[in-house]
Amino acid sequence: MTKENTIESIKKAREAHILQMDKIAAIINGENIDNPTAVSKKDCDFGHWIYDDSNHVKRLIGSQFYEKLDRQHEQWHFEYFKIYEIFVTGNKKGLLSKLLGRSGIDTLELDKAKLYYSELKATTEELLKVLAAAERRLGALSEAKFN
Repeated sequence: MTKENTIESIKKAREAHILQMDKIAAIINGENIDNPTAVSKKDCDFGHWIYDDSNHVKRLIGSQFYEKLDRQHEQWHFEYFKIYEIFVTGNKKGLLSKLLGRSGIDTLELDKAKLYYSELKATTEELLKVLAAAERRLGALSEAKFN
């Protein structure tokens, strides 16, 4: 992978992560989402980029930097899972709610999800900072390192 392709891939990974945050915000705002964000850190679009052996991210940015990026990404998924449980796993309507035609999430659960989302936004900011630093680091490397 060339230097230009590698830098473009990191930009796409950042964009994919931002789109996931938009999707999560939409879920919290009551919108239906067909394809929720993957729970596993390796199954999301960002995870496909960072854990793909063929693009040599770890070798290019260094193991310490890679580990920091991995920890931030793992933390993001840990925090996201709390929201996922509320809206995907825990969204089981009771018989009474079904009979009365009520749908949605309990108010308390929605408040918890909003709190979790604010924590997730802070983690996202940290993750995006690390990604920006990785992009700068890759930009500073010579083209020869990418072959």
